Amino acid sequence: MKKLLLSLTILLTLSCCKTDDDDNATLPEATQTGAGIFACKVNGQSFIDTSGSYFNCYYQYISGEYYFGISGSDTVESLISVTIGTYNKEIFENETFLLIENISGNAWAGSSFNPNSSSQEFSTTNSQYSGELTITKLDFTNNIVSGTFWFDVENPYTGETVEIREGRFDTLFTQ
Repeated sequence: MKKLLLSLTILLTLSCCKTDDDDNATLPEATQTGAGIFACKVNGQSFIDTSGSYFNCYYQYISGEYYFGISGSDTVESLISVTIGTYNKEIFENETFLLIENISGNAWAGSSFNPNSSSQEFSTTNSQYSGELTITKLDFTNNIVSGTFWFDVENPYTGETVEIREGRFDTLFTQ
């Protein structure tokens, strides 16, 4: 009995010890139910929008052109938001799009940086910093869109490459 109690005590103590990656929350599972998820890793640290389904997501057909956009907010170092969108580009379920420049006919991504309270800069993907977006569900009946993404972007304050990885979203969109 003493050995069992000692083993349980050691196990509990070890499970409470903080490791280097314990300072990050685990990313939510990738779902396709409209669960209100927007999360990714920013340079290995968890970035999770905890506002539920309140982050902005739309897929609209305006004047003969398709526009998709989704943005999540959290703070990892100086990065405060992650945005993905299309400009005059239709999206399809089970299709992967290259995230490049924010120009007509493209999909793109970007991030806002705010190293202090007095300034904010937005940096986007381009020919040097790119990534991918995969739409895993596009349901027009229930207005659900789900997907995965990754991309690189330049921190406009330091010039360093910021790696956005393991991205996922699952939410309702407006038309």
